[in-house]
Amino acid sequence: MRNPLLRFSLLLVAFALLTACDDTTDRLSQLSGPTMGTSWSVKFTGTPENGVPALKSAIESSLEDINQEMSTYLPDSAISRFNGLEAGGSLVLPSDFAMVLDEALGLAEATDGAYDVTVGPLVNLWGFGPDPERFEPPAAEDIEAARRRVGWHKLKLDDRTLTQPGGVYLDLSSIAKGFAVDKLAHLLEKAGISNYLVEIGGELRASGTKPQGLPWRVAVERPIPGVREVEKVVPLRDLAIASSGDYRNFFEKDGKLYSHTLDPRTGRPVEHKLGSVTVLHSSCATADGLATALTVLGPEKGLAFAEERELAALFIVRTDDGVEEVMTPAFEALLESREGGN
Repeated sequence: MRNPLLRFSLLLVAFALLTACDDTTDRLSQLSGPTMGTSWSVKFTGTPENGVPALKSAIESSLEDINQEMSTYLPDSAISRFNGLEAGGSLVLPSDFAMVLDEALGLAEATDGAYDVTVGPLVNLWGFGPDPERFEPPAAEDIEAARRRVGWHKLKLDDRTLTQPGGVYLDLSSIAKGFAVDKLAHLLEKAGISNYLVEIGGELRASGTKPQGLPWRVAVERPIPGVREVEKVVPLRDLAIASSGDYRNFFEKDGKLYSHTLDPRTGRPVEHKLGSVTVLHSSCATADGLATALTVLGPEKGLAFAEERELAALFIVRTDDGVEEVMTPAFEALLESREGGN
């Protein structure tokens, strides 16, 4: 059941590709490859300024840089070097790393620690990180020991210099994929591409339209373990979309599912009835982090948080009769505006 950074709850909806058009603006091109323990995909119309091979090379180079900065699976990455520092040691972070961490710390503060990128010791303990996977819950004393190492407020980020307070282990998997999607979107725009769909491990960002003015469409999955069903199709234009759920990456013991979505405040997987959260935002990094935060907060507190901040979020909640969709007013408004423009 395990794929470390794959919180995918979005599927690309398949459409027929136009291949008989002479005008490149009416032809859909696609590039793809592996990254971050999952895969990346870019669909676009038009011709990149320096050609397709140069664009693919730039994409692969950018993704490699992000991995070298933020992947806990690489022992020589910047994040791994910080995690290995002794107490009092410091590291000057690459600018992208510092920017992502700054946003993550802001979200941690806003959610009172429901979102916390120092959750790494718990992620590893429960078997959802680089450490070997496990098939039963850890002992209570081990959970408490790991939880004492967690706390976003322990970090001191001075411009780009990050100081290790001792024992803190960063894990940016809840925001790094979204950030990478944004980076690829910027690369496409720099290459003169204005109609595109970027996807990494289920997090997406779209601009413009498909050929013939058709909208990009993505599907939100129904949060049922072991089942691949579409819950809702979302037309996506000039927006990013990210989802978080408890039904793809988990282990089962004695009939109970233990999700990879951990509550940093308890040290344990979430246990409420919220199956998944989908967030629409101009930034995929922001949508990525918010989807995790709202999932941890749960159906009531998460919805209240989203509505108070006018976030566009879709909550899929499990009930005795199946699942129930709960949309924030901002999500409904964006959905209506995109559907109305089709």
